[in-house]
Amino acid sequence: MKLILRKVNQYVKHSSPPRLIAFGFASVILVGAILLMLPVSVRDDQTVSFIDALFTSTSAVCVTGLIAIDTAEHFTVFGRTVVALLIQIGGLGVTCVGVTIILAAGKRVGFKVRKLIKESWNIGGYGGLVKLVKYVLKITLLFELVGAILSFIVFVQDYPPLDALGISLFHSVAAFNNSGFDILGGLTNLIPYQNDILLNLVTSGLIIFGGIGFLVIIDVKNKKSFKKLTFHSKAVISVSIALIVIGTLLIKLTENVTWLGAFFQSVSARTAGFSTYNLGNFTNAGLFVLVILMFIGASPGSTGGGIKTSTLFVIGNVMKSIMTHQHCVSFKRRISEGIIMQAFVVAILSLCVVIISTFLLCIVEPRFTFMQLLFESTSAFGTVGLSTGITSHLSVLGKIIIILTMYIGRIGAMTIVTLGVYKEPKTAVYSAEDIMIG
Repeated sequence: MKLILRKVNQYVKHSSPPRLIAFGFASVILVGAILLMLPVSVRDDQTVSFIDALFTSTSAVCVTGLIAIDTAEHFTVFGRTVVALLIQIGGLGVTCVGVTIILAAGKRVGFKVRKLIKESWNIGGYGGLVKLVKYVLKITLLFELVGAILSFIVFVQDYPPLDALGISLFHSVAAFNNSGFDILGGLTNLIPYQNDILLNLVTSGLIIFGGIGFLVIIDVKNKKSFKKLTFHSKAVISVSIALIVIGTLLIKLTENVTWLGAFFQSVSARTAGFSTYNLGNFTNAGLFVLVILMFIGASPGSTGGGIKTSTLFVIGNVMKSIMTHQHCVSFKRRISEGIIMQAFVVAILSLCVVIISTFLLCIVEPRFTFMQLLFESTSAFGTVGLSTGITSHLSVLGKIIIILTMYIGRIGAMTIVTLGVYKEPKTAVYSAEDIMIG
């Protein structure tokens, strides 16, 4: 045991931030899978295989919500608590949770850990990182507590008070962390509450604030005026509102749902994974709208996945600048070439992950339609959790493909490709030369 700990310590000391982030998530997933297989986690009348435990743990840590087995029917209160903790760890991030443990132990947060925080949240500098972590924890607890109280008002009408309390706490944690898990049973998700205005609005609010990013929430709280917000906050908020509105209109146009249902699905498709309608009955047009929303996802520094709203914002402004032959400018600020390059690389790598995942699923799961597999793959990559109902029917190979896709989607395609090639930037600069495009 001491040898293993020594090896792990050496790996942590000599590894790059991307490797440590990937290693951290993988370790939590593995521990979670083991805990979910314990007799105390599984109900007496049920059995849970390793692949299903691993799938559930990955989905929870990657705050996705895709489920191979029903959480309520297969796991005990202890097992469901483990799932909730995994969701919380995955939403906050392994690094943030690690810093919390260090602070609770009364120890100093070293430079290595600060660098991990900077890398995991993509923050420019090192100043105030520990203070930021504390603030994030306070924001998370506040939103989840308020969400649980408001959800309890709804659930207590259908469940005994103690059960309603447990469901409300679990639902609030899952919603704020943009994970579509539910413990209502029967694989119904929130379909029984599709017309409940309070639960729909509370869940949507938790999803929006959880997916908009902690830095944006802090910025809005401090500035209290859109004009005074940072460039990043303005970009994220404007794109988020636009996507919610456009998504609502398109879903209402393509599907026979209420305006409340269209709004909820538009919000939920941005990495949350809750559904108030059976998506298996949606048209291809409606499913394609959801695929686009899932691929875009939430915002940087949030509990959500996808390519992020800021990436879409940058790409959109680049396209506008090319068509108008102007500099890439928005909100009276110029977007740097480095950010533009990063945005396109993230989008292309993410598209490659979805394409490869869908292609592999088409090979191992030929009984399902292409749209079903594309939807499942995009949902996994965007860490969304929406499904047309095929997840529990996937083969072992199909589940492994989805597990890997969820993992890549959570830690980021950019992190994956830099695991083996991460190097410090070189100072040498080569001369530029043009190449014909288009």
